[in-house]
Amino acid sequence: MLPDVENLRCFLEVARLLNFRAAARSVALTPAALSARIKQLEEQLGTRLFARTTRSVALTESGLRLLPQAQRALEEARRCLIVGRGEGAPIPTELTLGTRHELGMSWIRPMLPVLSQKHPGLTVHLYFGSGHDLLIRVRTLEIDVAVGSMRITDSKLDSIRLHREEYVLVGSPQLLKKNPLNTVEDARRHTLVDATAELPLYGYLKDSADAEEPVQFGSSLRMGTIAAIRETVLAAHGVAVLPLYLVEGDLKARRLARALPQVTPLHDHFRLVFRADDPRRALYASIAESMLAIPLA
Repeated sequence: MLPDVENLRCFLEVARLLNFRAAARSVALTPAALSARIKQLEEQLGTRLFARTTRSVALTESGLRLLPQAQRALEEARRCLIVGRGEGAPIPTELTLGTRHELGMSWIRPMLPVLSQKHPGLTVHLYFGSGHDLLIRVRTLEIDVAVGSMRITDSKLDSIRLHREEYVLVGSPQLLKKNPLNTVEDARRHTLVDATAELPLYGYLKDSADAEEPVQFGSSLRMGTIAAIRETVLAAHGVAVLPLYLVEGDLKARRLARALPQVTPLHDHFRLVFRADDPRRALYASIAESMLAIPLA
């Protein structure tokens, strides 16, 4: 059992005043009640803390050893009250947040000053990686949280939903003028650019309820990251399913154009992912609320 905080407080008052009656008045106890608390502490520790005579009270060697530790323990107990009430200076908190490079540079990195302002004492470090890599690192506690649209199937992970993520099928205007992509049949004459061999972005188009038949492309090209996919499509080397927030500026500037307009790809959501057993869920929920207030960029 841990020492009772009130017993430690009584011990410190006796040690300060070296007088049981004066110490009892200081802690608003009777001398007998104070003596009982000191006895309880001594029995728990298995040693005497005071050498008492009819004329004097002195700390024993054990009492002298306990004194500085008891002072620290009582100070920490007082700090527990302050922190629990939300008073006092913010407690420094450091988190490592993992995300993919494009989202981190366009949305998360610019918001870090806002997060620091809304959550005093919070320092956020960034780690850039892919979806699978991020989930593994959260699971093994190499990073604290991750932000992305990756699906969560691991029972050891939990998440909080952030912004909705819309997807569009796009290509360069030059490519689409030369080789239109207006029907499902047209797709067979195009190259689909995606991240990996699993074609994760294509899945948002393939599973769309708008497609009366499967949208099949003539060939595929893997570029690894969304930024590389976008550059490949801008260079007219294929078409791709990309997040709308990432290419909205390209669409407005007519550097890219929508393809197969009658088929709307499925949407997804960004999520703040963390371990299900992480005791800081309340902090993550507060951070997620702050992130939701900042539009995607």
